[in-house]
Amino acid sequence: MEKEVPYREEDAPLLRKVIAKRMLESKLTIPHFYLTVDADMQKAVDLRAQLNANREQKISFNDILIKSIAFVIKEHPECNVSYVEDRIRYYEAVNICLAVAIEGGLLTPALRNCEKKSLFEISEDARVLVEKARNKKLRPRESMGGTFTLSNLGMFGIEEFSAIVNPPQALILAVGAIREVPVIADGKIVPGKRMKMTLSCDHRAVDGAMAAGFLADLRQVVEDPSGKVI
Repeated sequence: MEKEVPYREEDAPLLRKVIAKRMLESKLTIPHFYLTVDADMQKAVDLRAQLNANREQKISFNDILIKSIAFVIKEHPECNVSYVEDRIRYYEAVNICLAVAIEGGLLTPALRNCEKKSLFEISEDARVLVEKARNKKLRPRESMGGTFTLSNLGMFGIEEFSAIVNPPQALILAVGAIREVPVIADGKIVPGKRMKMTLSCDHRAVDGAMAAGFLADLRQVVEDPSGKVI
């Protein structure tokens, strides 16, 4: 008889227990569906380099994504919603949660009123929130009130993934790394920069065509952010 593999056990940290409960609840009670697009990031890369040329505090691609989401979702209010007790709740503010990995788990601080903030305000506010999260100094209110979540694993070299909806929100965007790939332009193979975005959706609140319209418009803004995010 094969011997049992040796192991050790530890009590899961409180944060991990909370994550486990919420994610299990999400997968068991929310009918997920997923949409993926591949965005041309060359103009966004060029814009970021231009913006950061003489700045001490650098603009990140996450900042550009947050501002782009806020810009587009105001044109798609049907996607800034929650399904709550057989009712659709439409949010008037765009509060974007950022998935921040910390020791022992994950926190999702909420960046509030993104639709009213400039790219530079978003950059500074996001930097402060992420730093608080990593130092475990977030106040309870700073993790509440989100209406949309952004999860970016591009810094780990992940090209594509599907995230679990963060209840009670209806949408979460999973973003991969910016890849250098050959693309066809004007009939010729040239170097390009591409990034995959996968939108996970709560089918109770958002239908496929609604989510696809939002994601298509988001790709257009991300591909050509100049004039829209600044």
